[in-house]
This record gives sequence, C-alpha cells and structure tokens, in this order.
Amino acid sequence: MHTRFPHGSTVYAKDGRSYVVEEVADGIVYCTTSNGAETEFSEAQLMSEAEWAAKTKVGLQREVSYVRLKHSRHFLPADPLLDTVGADRLLAKAERLSPGILDFAAFTVASDILAEHKEGDLVERLSIRKCREVFDAAPAAVRARLLANLLGTRTDALISASGLGENLLMAMFAKGLEPLQAKFDAFQDRPHR
Repeated sequence: MHTRFPHGSTVYAKDGRSYVVEEVADGIVYCTTSNGAETEFSEAQLMSEAEWAAKTKVGLQREVSYVRLKHSRHFLPADPLLDTVGADRLLAKAERLSPGILDFAAFTVASDILAEHKEGDLVERLSIRKCREVFDAAPAAVRARLLANLLGTRTDALISASGLGENLLMAMFAKGLEPLQAKFDAFQDRPHR
C-alpha cells in the first residue's frame, strides 16, 4: 500500500517539529522524535518534507504550543509540605507589591521551556497574556516555586517572608531581580498581548 509517509522519512507537525516515520497503519503515523521518544499522529496532522518546504516558502510560521508549555516539567506538582495558604498569600502580595513580577515569571518560565526544547526562536512570538494563563492554571504552590526559582531563593523562605511583612518581601524581590534587572526592564516594554 502506498503512503505519503514512507518508513524512515521525515515528517513535520503543524508547529514545525520534525519526526521520523516508523510505521503507518490505518491512517495513523507512528513516529519517533530526535531524542527517541515515540509518538503518533493522524496522517492529516502531518506534512511530508516536500509539503513542509512548499508551505514554509509561502510564509507558514511555527506556532507556540501553550498546551505543551503547560505539560512541561516546570509545572509538575510542588512539594506537598509547602504551605498552600501561604503560597496564595505570597502570590497576592507579589502582584500588589511588584506589579508585573508574576507576568515576568510566567514569561521567563515559558522562554526557558522553549529554550530547553531548542525552540528559542519562538520566544519573540510568546504572548504574555497566554503565558500568564498557563502560569495561573498551575496550583499556587507551583507558582510560588516558579517565582522563588526566578528570584534565586528557596520557596519556603519566600512563602514565610510573605507572612512577616511587606518590607522584607519587597527586599527579597529587589535582591532576586537585581541580576535580572535589564531583562525585567526590557520585559516591561513588551506589548502585553
């Protein structure tokens, strides 16, 4: 039986990621990624090398997969011993005391995920609003951990500081953002689309 995707050929998904065809059966294309992971797609979801080349010449651009961002290791559950009430308090205070810090954390995490997947060229296409939606969908303890990682501090220490007073928390934000100040300033100038 003839197929558009012979064994061993390279195929492309809508987001531009490439896969190697292992087998095609009943309209399903079984593929492997460059790191050996197995995956499957319906034939309609893939393009051959020739089809991909023709489309990219016409200006087809790869898209950021926000669903894939949501399922990255960064959003895995946090330590169950973390104070979830304290995490909620921390996030509320962070939003009020340092406007834009949670947007910056969400955008930075998304940028890091793209870089890990060798898709750093897509960072310029990231929507801050959509990054924040992915970030906000995570439990409070996970978001607190991501914020603490950004600031270079322990999550439990940051959560504890949020209960002690605003001055301490603001000082921790300032110290954590110090090495990232140029990046944070550039981020503030980005359109929040």
